[in-house]
Amino acid sequence: MSGMRHQQGLIAGITFVAGLAIYLAGVHRMVPGEDQFGLWVRALELAALCGAQLLRRRVPLGLLLATGVLAADVALGPSLPIVLVYTDFLYAATLYGSRLASRIMIGITAAAVVFLLVVTVFLAQREAGTVPAVLGLLSLVLVPVWWAMSVRGQREVAESERARADQVARIAELDRQAAVAAERGRMARDLHDIVAGHLSAIAIQSEAVLSMAGDPETTRSVLTSVRENSLGALTEMRAMIDVLRADLAPGETDTGVPPRLSELSQLVHTAEAGGAQVTVSSTVDGEIPSAADFAAYRIAQEALTNVVKHAPGARAEVAIRRDRATLIVEVGNDLPAGPPRGKGGHGLSTMRERAALVGGTLTAGPGGPGWLVHAELPLRKDEA
Repeated sequence: MSGMRHQQGLIAGITFVAGLAIYLAGVHRMVPGEDQFGLWVRALELAALCGAQLLRRRVPLGLLLATGVLAADVALGPSLPIVLVYTDFLYAATLYGSRLASRIMIGITAAAVVFLLVVTVFLAQREAGTVPAVLGLLSLVLVPVWWAMSVRGQREVAESERARADQVARIAELDRQAAVAAERGRMARDLHDIVAGHLSAIAIQSEAVLSMAGDPETTRSVLTSVRENSLGALTEMRAMIDVLRADLAPGETDTGVPPRLSELSQLVHTAEAGGAQVTVSSTVDGEIPSAADFAAYRIAQEALTNVVKHAPGARAEVAIRRDRATLIVEVGNDLPAGPPRGKGGHGLSTMRERAALVGGTLTAGPGGPGWLVHAELPLRKDEA
């Protein structure tokens, strides 16, 4: 602010010196005849107008002060320095004023142009020598306002572009945040599937081995399932870490294949090793879109994990069928005879998210003889 005031004061000082030089040269008169007032009167007018330049950006105060000085100068006989400095106030009022003030300045300028044109036509028939002076005055009124409107228009366009750029940047930031949130949600679901599906099974099966009376065949079967779940968890965790680290060599592609319903037998084996009694019925033939196939596998995995965890020793039925363009997955189980193992987690919410990601729905609650998980997944073709 102080720098701007210093600059305005410098401009006012230079303007005063230039105007005073015009007065000293005696070429300041804009109408024929001698100047009836001394140099000190003209210098006082010029000093007042140059002092008002410090307020040129304060519209309408600066313009009103300048207009008062101009009126006094016209009454004493119009002089060129005063008129020239006054055009700067017209420019400043149009450029720095409000939209309303700018429109008022345009209206006043238009009215002044019409008036001066009428005067020009009238004087052209009587005094030809005054016509150039009137036309010069017309340019002094029209040019600063037109120039200020041009600069103001360019500034408004620049501000609009900056605002648009800021808006685009904000939208891009919101998109980035949404993408990050979506990726974090996907990672959370995958991690939950690995931990709940494999590691929970390992914990339950290890507990079962520790409580056995020494049946070698059963122990071997359980330990085999523990090993398979361990390898499965390691494989899926490694694939996720590779994606997060993006450490694939140039030209190498990710060979990780998401699990599908064709691998459902492994889930059944894991659940049975944990003590559940599982039966599977499937009437689905043909190829299933990979998104729905993967979601159905994860839902069945989580549902069977919950059976082993919360209903130890219960019977479970897995039913998979197609109803036109919908894949239906149902996992039902008897209610536990004893207290459930473990505590509730994010299993139900994760299954619902899996279904919602492919445009489907999932319900879970009491149904039939016990608990029923029912998912409906639309069979839409995978996008390229």
